[in-house]
Amino acid sequence: MSTDDPNGPRPAALAAPEPRAGPGVLRLLLGGQLRKLREAAGITPEQAGYEIRGSRSKISRMEHGRVGFKQRDVADLLTLYGVTDELLRSGILSLARQANAQGWWSTYGDILPDWFEAYLGLEAAATLIRTFELQFVHGLFQTQGYARAVTVLGHRAASDDEIDRRVSLRIKRQDILASPEPPQVWSVMDESVLRRPVGGRAVMRAQLDRLAEMARLPQVTIQVIPFGGGGHAAAGGSFALLRFAEPELPDIVYIEQLTSALYLDDRQDIDHYREVMNDLSTEALTPDGTTQFIAEITREI
Repeated sequence: MSTDDPNGPRPAALAAPEPRAGPGVLRLLLGGQLRKLREAAGITPEQAGYEIRGSRSKISRMEHGRVGFKQRDVADLLTLYGVTDELLRSGILSLARQANAQGWWSTYGDILPDWFEAYLGLEAAATLIRTFELQFVHGLFQTQGYARAVTVLGHRAASDDEIDRRVSLRIKRQDILASPEPPQVWSVMDESVLRRPVGGRAVMRAQLDRLAEMARLPQVTIQVIPFGGGGHAAAGGSFALLRFAEPELPDIVYIEQLTSALYLDDRQDIDHYREVMNDLSTEALTPDGTTQFIAEITREI
């Protein structure tokens, strides 16, 4: 396939979004463009992986924006896909260079797994973040004391210095809420999140106060599903649903596991999780009712 053929398919060159999006969204845009070019050329992921001395899984990670892009790999793939238009090639290669820019979290590379680094880039780029939490307060709302208690639970063998850095990373994430264009964050949580005294009574009381404070922000909506409502559709675990301003990007579901994470962008999966999230929001207390509920639990601690 030659992209300068007026009768053949010609994917549009991508313009880089505003810097606020960061490398995460650029990787998604570039990965989607490479996937379209590969499919238009009739090339399998296995063939593409072989061309860049990699594997099918590497191509998958590239096309889903989960890894950085080597200029040589991108150039080789463009040649394999028959992209001869110099303007298109240079545009894609320029996007690859920008997508490799490091986010603020790069200074935490020694403690940051690749699967979570990808999420930080997406979180920073999202315009809407909808979350369901089953056990812990969402990271964007955690106090330092609560964040430390949660971190220690997951890293019992870590040194004090490492714990400090992990807590610092959690707190640094919250800067997006004070950015000039903060995302809308809509967090639904099970009552168990409020009842579990993570870090002890004093830490938990401060955390509940912080939740009440966060709920007053115009870009934040917090709801709680009380025990009295019985079971609910998301009893299986926590997840996040992210939406982006760029029309080329699909919504993404993020499901964190102990040592990895799932990123779902298939339309059927997205529709299912969106339906579950809508049901949870309907079953939960209203935002005003949630604020009152949090205040009641705070008085009990």
